[in-house]
Amino acid sequence: MTRTGLLTLLFAYGLLGQEGTIFYSKNFPKSKPEYMEILLESTGDAIYKESAEDDQPVKFKLLPEEVKAVWELAAKVNWFQRKLESGLPVARMGEKSYRYTNGPVKNEISFNYTQDLDAQALQDWFEKMVETVNLYFDLERTAKFERLGVDRALLHLEAAWDKKRLLCFELYYPLLNRIIKNDSYLNMARDRAARMKAMFEEARKKAE
Repeated sequence: MTRTGLLTLLFAYGLLGQEGTIFYSKNFPKSKPEYMEILLESTGDAIYKESAEDDQPVKFKLLPEEVKAVWELAAKVNWFQRKLESGLPVARMGEKSYRYTNGPVKNEISFNYTQDLDAQALQDWFEKMVETVNLYFDLERTAKFERLGVDRALLHLEAAWDKKRLLCFELYYPLLNRIIKNDSYLNMARDRAARMKAMFEEARKKAE
């Protein structure tokens, strides 16, 4: 069977896009981090790394409606089978790479800048995942080494939540619980952590 015939068969049986994985990476020298990658399963399970050999990856899970939005956008860009690079003489913005894998299907593409609106929307979803993990790193590091700065880190987290830039918020539960229960942190930080956990739990209930 030809590749085209296989894809047609997969579409016919409703298999393509409902399973498999989407891999995303960004390589941007002199940025922080210079490299990162996310492997997202259709179940919502995801792994974030800052190198291919990263032995301390961050694992998180997207909500079903978030996964649905990502998969629908991937379908709109034809599962990364068509060109996304704009070809415009723009500054280097980091090489973005996508790979969709589903059984025998494996599509890959890389680009610096695209004008495709669906690709831009998909990029925004992955950028939100990256922002979520980076805020997690910041709160974790601050809670461990700079306890007086925890309320500031929580303010940044709250601002991202208000701007709808925060995903997979259950990632934060262990950190928030640690802050709430530890009286070595400022009361304002503990109170803010408790409020944020309550907001997350309410959002989770609405999503179920």
